[in-house]
Amino acid sequence: MSDLFWLSDAQMARLEPYFPKSHGKPRVDDKRVLSGIIFINRNGLRWRDAPKEYGPHKTLYNRWKRWSDKGIFAQIMIGLAAETREEKTVMIDATYLKAHRTATSMGVKKGGGGRLIGRTKGGMNTKLHAVCDSQGRPIHFFITAGQVSDYKGAAALLSNLPKVEWLLGDRGYDADWFREALKDRGIRACIPGRKSRGKKVKYDKRRYKRRNRIEIMFGRLKDWRRIATRYDRCPKVFLSAIALAATIIFWL
Repeated sequence: MSDLFWLSDAQMARLEPYFPKSHGKPRVDDKRVLSGIIFINRNGLRWRDAPKEYGPHKTLYNRWKRWSDKGIFAQIMIGLAAETREEKTVMIDATYLKAHRTATSMGVKKGGGGRLIGRTKGGMNTKLHAVCDSQGRPIHFFITAGQVSDYKGAAALLSNLPKVEWLLGDRGYDADWFREALKDRGIRACIPGRKSRGKKVKYDKRRYKRRNRIEIMFGRLKDWRRIATRYDRCPKVFLSAIALAATIIFWL
């Protein structure tokens, strides 16, 4: 029992406002089921290997799949993050997440349909694009196939940027259109220029050093084995795993 994860009453109190209302038959104990879901995702286990203390593994999986399809776990993370508004600085970056063969098995459709898995030099991957606050806590996520450029992730996350003074990003985000889009939103870019640029871009090197916080955030997320290695074929379910980990690590 000591090795198992259990949500505290205080944590459950913060999560409960985001739970969907049960209709008809009351749900099985939320605390037990959610604790089991977290345990499985953190340790990279199969659902059938869930400890018996959490109840039937089918109950855990069914809750996980149903709430993932509804976007509940993503809503929880976004809702909790919104309670603490960032006003000064945000950071943007992307990282590769290795896809296991159970997620990459393409089945009938060549190319895997819309699974958001692509081939890179490192093999089959999904790319996680993220925006975090000045303390390195994630605010928004977006996933694409591994070969997709950082530009597309930046374009998708642009509308979700809070009203802040600064955005920190690496050279992968050095594009005139992105700098102009930030300027239109009243955000100053701290992004070094690409080496291929003819004219050097000035940026605040001292401020730029703080960008390592988003890299630390990615490292902590990858401590969860079902995130470091993608087993889920459905991208919405995989994004739910990322949102759940972010909620537990950074926002509870």
